Amino acid sequence: MSRPVLFERLLATRVTVISAPAGSGKTVLLRSWIGLEYLAGRVGWVPSEREKRDPQRFWLSVLRALRQTGSGAGLVQALSAAPDLNGWAIVERLLTDLAPLQGRLWLVIDDVHELGPEVLRQLELLVMRAPAELRFVLATRHGVQLGLHRLRLEEELTEVRATDLKFTLAEAEELLEMAGVQLPGPALAKLHERTEGWAAGLRLAALSLAGHPDPERFAAEFSGSERTVAEYLLAEVLDRQSEQVRRLLLRTSVLERVNGELAGLLTGDEGGERVLQDLEQANAFVVALDTARSWFRYHQMFAELLQLGLRRTAPGEIAGLHLAAAGWFAGHGYPVEAIRHAQAAQDWGLAVRLLADHWPALHLDGQTATVHELMAGFPAGMAAANAELAAVAAADELARGSLAAAERYLGLAGQASAPAPEERRGQLRLLLGVVRLLLARQRGDLPAVAEEAERLQALADTPDAAPPALGKELRALALISLGSAEYWAARFEDAEPHLARGAALAQQIGRPFLEVTGLAYQAATEFNRSLTRSAEHSWQAVKLAERHGWTDEPAAGPAYMMLGAVLAWQGRPGEAEPWVQRAERTVRAEADPAAALGVLHLRGVLELARGRDLHAVAAFQATERLARHLAVPHLLVTQARALLLHTLVRLGEITRAEHGLAELGEQDRDRGEIRIALAALQLAKNNPHAAVAALAPVLDGSASLFRRSWLAGAFLLEAIARDALGDRGAAERALERALDLAEPDSTLLWFLLQPAPGLLAHQAGHRTSHASLITEIDSVLAARNSASPPAGPPASPEPLSSTEIRVMRYLPTNLTGPEIARELSVSRNTVKTHMRKIYAKLGTHTRAEAVTRARALGLLAPSAASGMNPL
Repeated sequence: MSRPVLFERLLATRVTVISAPAGSGKTVLLRSWIGLEYLAGRVGWVPSEREKRDPQRFWLSVLRALRQTGSGAGLVQALSAAPDLNGWAIVERLLTDLAPLQGRLWLVIDDVHELGPEVLRQLELLVMRAPAELRFVLATRHGVQLGLHRLRLEEELTEVRATDLKFTLAEAEELLEMAGVQLPGPALAKLHERTEGWAAGLRLAALSLAGHPDPERFAAEFSGSERTVAEYLLAEVLDRQSEQVRRLLLRTSVLERVNGELAGLLTGDEGGERVLQDLEQANAFVVALDTARSWFRYHQMFAELLQLGLRRTAPGEIAGLHLAAAGWFAGHGYPVEAIRHAQAAQDWGLAVRLLADHWPALHLDGQTATVHELMAGFPAGMAAANAELAAVAAADELARGSLAAAERYLGLAGQASAPAPEERRGQLRLLLGVVRLLLARQRGDLPAVAEEAERLQALADTPDAAPPALGKELRALALISLGSAEYWAARFEDAEPHLARGAALAQQIGRPFLEVTGLAYQAATEFNRSLTRSAEHSWQAVKLAERHGWTDEPAAGPAYMMLGAVLAWQGRPGEAEPWVQRAERTVRAEADPAAALGVLHLRGVLELARGRDLHAVAAFQATERLARHLAVPHLLVTQARALLLHTLVRLGEITRAEHGLAELGEQDRDRGEIRIALAALQLAKNNPHAAVAALAPVLDGSASLFRRSWLAGAFLLEAIARDALGDRGAAERALERALDLAEPDSTLLWFLLQPAPGLLAHQAGHRTSHASLITEIDSVLAARNSASPPAGPPASPEPLSSTEIRVMRYLPTNLTGPEIARELSVSRNTVKTHMRKIYAKLGTHTRAEAVTRARALGLLAPSAASGMNPL
């Protein structure tokens, strides 16, 4: 195979050392490299086998290899074996022969680790004194003592290690194709993951796959216990170790990672760390996980071979090894690994206690996916029978958006056949309190959130009810949950102090995942007063999420939403789009319907800012449909209705706008946002008197507005109406007031929705304190007008077939492709084919994008598991 990146490295410096374990592809790489046309006749190859440990035999083979090259044939003199001929003399003779060397010449020595100490010292002498034109490529399974430090300092040494030799996914595919094997993408990726790019593993898999009746299944099940792989690893790695080392490897194979202390615990021997370090240094399929080389793991396929060996030689000891590991990990602050080992030992009581004790901390660290994996490790039906496990199951269902299932498990927690013993009841109350709070928060039920938050804070203040270390965490969770619920209920004055205290407390106690949520909702409460401060809080939340690898977590969604909102209202739709897309990917309606409605509303605002009015209509209509299924009224519903009316007016659909107004109740029609929309409608009907009348209660403050930014729109419409009535002075005053309100944060959206270039030009020519803002508005309007006109309504996708519709309804769920196939009683390939067609028809590339697009088009309802009816 051609591996050009590695080929270039072999040419880079005077000496190249390739150090990697057996089967990493060292020899194959060298043979492929030597076959390059550029190197024809310029490489001498010496396979250093065990029988060549004798210095004389080795160096005579070096002479023969060099004499077979173009330039070496005329310089290197032949020698014959003789009793008095030693390696040192041959090296000196070789240095003399090669002194006149002009062109580049490479000496490749394979399996350098097989050479004895004396030969290595002689080789070091040759490397250090050879002419610059003689290049060396040395391949070895592990580090050898050659004293090459000076070359490293002089940047004359290139080191190629096991990680460099790993086959990429594309290279693995090429290798399989060369063997006549073709695998579908997912099966190929799984095989590549299991082999970790190990060349021998891939090659052995290719040999076994050729002609196999079910290659996908073979690839999925391919492991270190497969016969050909096991034979290779036994012969090349395990059988070469001492009895003590083999015992350590076998007994610690139950661990995903191991250190010296753990190795000592499971073997009863000392010196485990040194053994592990030596194995890692020797490239014996042991990988260091930290720079201090204190934690290690085994290559997956090697670990599988070791586990097979342990099952064969000591099956009765496996459960005890897992229990010992569980105790060690629990005692050293590694709860997840402790729980997994307790499950592997089938000590379900210990596993439940560990999970119940550590679930609050895991949740507050954003490890909901980990909790879901741990729940899957318990026997089916156990959660319904154990009170503490039922409480954690409720939390797990809630994290996945299954609100109805969460409520069912909460009920089971009180009815479980195995109630919590007396000493565990405080922990159970704590679990149930946290889950009830989260459930109320996701339902947007403010009274219930307030009640559960008060209860939880009381628990936090009760020494016997919660561990002391968890008290502040519970208080921070309660404050942030209460503040976010108050925000969605438009109780901004109440939300702000709760969120500020909660976020500050989360930072103080080192709970960054909780802090991300607090900062995001602080940004939301600031949005009404200052877009600048809102953006600052959003950025803090985003940076914190990025630092901890939570960019795809739902907790980051509100921060993305607020950044997008700031940029959209500032008339910067191009900059807003990436943030809105991130919010759409991370916020799910079934898990957080209030935030999901906010994202839909933001999509509508963004499309308005772009001038794509029909797209905005689709988004606002979807917002309205989702709002019908929330537990309490959403603060954005009135704004979405008002903006939908604005959009219909912009589209010239006056009758539809009038019908929309007529369908509203009297209380809704008196809202400030609706009155602003009514004023826009009256202006479109050429009735400025009616527009002024509609705006009067907004301008005098008797018609309330959720957000102050809407007042700029009211004054702008007032200016347009007064100008139409010929009252130039009143128009100038109203426009100046609109500019006053827009100036601090450059809130330009209203000037894009209701363009008034003539009024702005007139204002700029008179006394105004907003000349620069008017210039900015003119620039944004000119840029939008010069852009190509929108293509029309959201492209109606090519109709989906009935089977594609059935598949699409499963996309918002957590089911995998194979699980969907089982649900529909079709093959996995059929499901994959339909998913590709769905993506193509919706113009998307991923499952998440397809769900978002389908919902925006009204083709898909929230998951039934959310407890909401279809839209």
